[in-house]
Amino acid sequence: MKSAVIAFLTCLLVLYVQGQSDTTSSCKCLNGYVGRVNSKVIQGMPDIYHPSFVCLKTEIIITIADRKKCVNPASPLGKMILRKMNRQKKNEAVSMTTTTSQTNTQNSTSHHTTSTM
Repeated sequence: MKSAVIAFLTCLLVLYVQGQSDTTSSCKCLNGYVGRVNSKVIQGMPDIYHPSFVCLKTEIIITIADRKKCVNPASPLGKMILRKMNRQKKNEAVSMTTTTSQTNTQNSTSHHTTSTM
């Protein structure tokens, strides 16, 4: 019984290690990062991929002149992009909360009617 458990755990360990070696090749930014970039030439919104089981790194991909380029998240441009995206998400969350609470208040006050017969 013990040997069966040990064999099973060994198989799981082998599968786990094989899966770990493939995670780095699934990252999108394998060919390095772009150097300095003027933020005005960035087209559209950057794509941000947070660490996951597929790729253990944060990746930022921007479009410049119809070409995709990777930005180092630790660079000044990468930090600026991450701050801007986090600020935008917070603003969207606040506006959604405000809109929802205003709608609920309007609905609750509009249904208070009394009828006399």
